[in-house]
Amino acid sequence: MSLTVLIVDDEENFRKTICKFLEKQGYTPLQAGTLAEARQVLNSAAADVVLLDARLPDGHGPSLLEETAHMINRPPIILITGHADVPMAVEAMDAGAHYFFSKPIDLTRLGQVIARAGETVRMRRELHHLRQSQIDQFNFVIGDSPQMAEVMHKAQRAAKMSVSVLITGETGTGKEILARAIHRMGPRSGEAFVAINCAAIQSTVLESELFGYEAGAFTGADKRKAGLMEVADGGVLFLDEISSMPLEMQAKVLRALEDHTFRRMGGTQEIQVDVHVLAASNRDLKKMIAAGTFRDDLYYRLKVVDLHLPDLRERKQDIPGLVGFFLQEMNPRKGTSVEGVTPAALERLIAYDWPGNIRELKHAIEHALLYCEDAEIDIAHLPAELARPEFAA
Repeated sequence: MSLTVLIVDDEENFRKTICKFLEKQGYTPLQAGTLAEARQVLNSAAADVVLLDARLPDGHGPSLLEETAHMINRPPIILITGHADVPMAVEAMDAGAHYFFSKPIDLTRLGQVIARAGETVRMRRELHHLRQSQIDQFNFVIGDSPQMAEVMHKAQRAAKMSVSVLITGETGTGKEILARAIHRMGPRSGEAFVAINCAAIQSTVLESELFGYEAGAFTGADKRKAGLMEVADGGVLFLDEISSMPLEMQAKVLRALEDHTFRRMGGTQEIQVDVHVLAASNRDLKKMIAAGTFRDDLYYRLKVVDLHLPDLRERKQDIPGLVGFFLQEMNPRKGTSVEGVTPAALERLIAYDWPGNIRELKHAIEHALLYCEDAEIDIAHLPAELARPEFAA
């Protein structure tokens, strides 16, 4: 990784010596003879690592540690002094200095310390990139519509308080992506996000998947297996398509949520867990309660916060931004360089009702990229159902 190292010292010969050494190590050196010059470089975010002399013509070097303490990605600062000064070293380290050197400097050791500082910078860059990628991944769900602004406001509060959330909406509206966004926005973001699709697992298997089992619990259970609720301990458990869960299983899940304990299949020991539960459904649970196919007590236990994702046809003002997001996401993966859509194609996209919601829009853009050899997607590149004249605005 290429690093830029700022040398802040009023001795020109010292700066030149360090510059030559850094260049041989493959680093890019910058120079500053005063605190004022150093501040200019730091304000421009040009330095990855700083070598800071303790005594400068216009002030006390360690004061720069205090001045930069507010910076989210403050560069690692290595303090240098002409005299061994233990109290100053302690003060500097307490203020956030990465390391402390006395002159004359051991260049070999300096190279090692800068390399270690470089690892810190690299991890920060990767973390920033990861966070930005995560933000981008759910920006297309958020959009600019008032409906989604309200959803995200409530989601942020729910994430902060770790309360149960019920996410409803048609298939393809982005319920799991919203659940993952809640996970990332909350205090459990560093813990596990465990998702289980209740509709994709046979009812006879669902209990063992959620709660696990002991050896000998049933034929083929030759050893203990931890369930997903146990795996999610301390993190987030996402119960997708909760409406497909059988009534008998609903009762067991309710007990686990109420008591924060459960038993593995075939077990007698109560296992205590702390999970933030999110659930999602594309069906009307109130109608299911009236029909006797969903427990009202589980419904209200899950619905501390109720988030409804509107259909895409209800938030068409978000379509241009969603298309831009998908192009940005897909171009690198598909090896394409499509910049946008023509006004005529955008009119078709807005006129269409999108029964498959955001998922269908994503597939439509993916389809268009297969056939588009121009800078912009046009009507002819869209799927057949969108290219038909009756969808002209």
